[in-house]
Amino acid sequence: MSSGVSGKAFDFSLLKRVFRYVKPYRGLFTAAVVLTIVLSAMSIVRPLIIRYVVDHYIRTPADAAEKSQLISDITFYSAILIGLLIAEAFMQFFNAYVTSLIGQSIVKDLRKQVHKKVLSFRSKYFDNTPIGTLVTRVISDLEAISDVFSQGFIVIAGDLLTIIVFLVAMLTVNWKLTLIVLTTIPVMFIATWIFKNAIKSAFTDVRNQVAKLNAFVQEHITGMKIVQVFSREKVEMERFQDINKKHRDANIRSVWHYSVFFPVVEILSSVSLGLLIWFGGRQVYQFDVKAGDLVFFILLISMFFRPIRMLADRINTLQMGMVASERVFKVLDTVEIIDDKGTLDATQINGSIEFRDVHFAYNNEDWVLRGISMQVKPGETIALVGATGSGKTSVINLINRNYEYNTGEILIDGHNVREYGVASLRSSIGVVLQDVFLFSGSILDNITLMNPEISKENVVAAAKAVGAHDFIMALPGGYDYNVMERGSMLSVGQRQLIAFIRAYVYNPRVLVLDEATSSIDTESEILIQRATETLTKGRTSIVIAHRLATIQKADRILVMDHGQIIESGSHQELLQQNGQYRKLYELQFKQEEVA
Repeated sequence: MSSGVSGKAFDFSLLKRVFRYVKPYRGLFTAAVVLTIVLSAMSIVRPLIIRYVVDHYIRTPADAAEKSQLISDITFYSAILIGLLIAEAFMQFFNAYVTSLIGQSIVKDLRKQVHKKVLSFRSKYFDNTPIGTLVTRVISDLEAISDVFSQGFIVIAGDLLTIIVFLVAMLTVNWKLTLIVLTTIPVMFIATWIFKNAIKSAFTDVRNQVAKLNAFVQEHITGMKIVQVFSREKVEMERFQDINKKHRDANIRSVWHYSVFFPVVEILSSVSLGLLIWFGGRQVYQFDVKAGDLVFFILLISMFFRPIRMLADRINTLQMGMVASERVFKVLDTVEIIDDKGTLDATQINGSIEFRDVHFAYNNEDWVLRGISMQVKPGETIALVGATGSGKTSVINLINRNYEYNTGEILIDGHNVREYGVASLRSSIGVVLQDVFLFSGSILDNITLMNPEISKENVVAAAKAVGAHDFIMALPGGYDYNVMERGSMLSVGQRQLIAFIRAYVYNPRVLVLDEATSSIDTESEILIQRATETLTKGRTSIVIAHRLATIQKADRILVMDHGQIIESGSHQELLQQNGQYRKLYELQFKQEEVA
């Protein structure tokens, strides 16, 4: 996935696309906009009241009656100020709540859409994309989009409106003092522009480093056993330190820009305040300016510069949101899906399979399969054998359309596999892989995969048929036993048996066993061979195995080499041919004798 993104804070085409997700929440969005406008209008009321009070009530009273009246009036206006403060506090709370609610609701919808898109990607996409990078897109990048609403667009609009309200009020009260206040604004704009451009690059770098860090950590925690078995902890720690250092440096660069910009803003604000007091104080002394006006401008300087200072920060938040949204939309726009235009239902297939001169390559024309042609009759069991890389697994990957073949044709019951709906095709093909993946959760959930149509009674019956019921009941909690992440609490053989039960309860018309008896002990192998006989009975079955003793009962054995079928026949027929199969068998037989 490319990391090159524009990062424009006001990329209107991108912003427009983000705002399409606001449509279901138009009521909340309208409420947020109204609250923002009201808060901007109210922000000037308190300084105006204070100005009025200073001009009309802050003076020496003529007598006791006037003193009492002044105190009463000041108390009245103080109560109004307190009431305004409370009202503003409540409105700011609701505004922050509503904008955050909009942001999180949109993130929920986007995350659902992204996850649905990821589920539709073909296997080739995951071959080329680090899982940690996808995790970053689905989690942290989407959270950054939430900030577009809670801290970005609406808040920026509110800050700009507040600045306009302050500017109009200042010009109305005293244009000379307004010009004094604005003397530092050109420098402020220059500093903000430099800061915005500098921080954009830093933020983009931060997002890149976060993605790399996530990818590294996810991959190496998953493969921790390999790291420890080969004593690579020190080397991997050094690699992690390098990636972690780059992540820190990227964040430090963004912090450095902030640490320079904010003091510059404070200095410019203080300069404006100093100029105001110097010029305005003289004007008050000469009675050209009222004291209330000077107090009004002193109050407004901090209130005026605060949104200007925060504006740069808000723009950067929006910028980060735009960087994140561009990355997320790249995932949504990725065209890496299986073309699912098939209309035929595969749930009632008989199970005949035919390959006609099929060529397949994972990358360009680096052919893995070279003109494969074969036929499998309904209910027939065939076995594929051959050296690693001969193309055995690629054959089964093409049957259920995990990958798409390049040329030739694959037929099931006389129809091209592309004529079947992908979901119905895959539901009719049961697969038991060599590396069984189990999710964190109970054995029952891993067998049913949360399918409500499969009852526990069905699972128990399948486990008994496969021969796995006894070992499951021996575990604490039986079928409710938590296998933990990737089934780490179970042995390889136990995980294989659960995979057999999973395939059995789904009652597939075609069964694929990929190295299902490799890397297990003899006792587990006996159980799995028995389970294999149960599963393959009455089903079209394709069995891939290195251990030739497990496939001697297959109806036919196909020997593959460099993406081609070089021999075909029963176990006895192939032994008599004195070809590649006989060499593999004798070599394996001698190895077992030595063992």
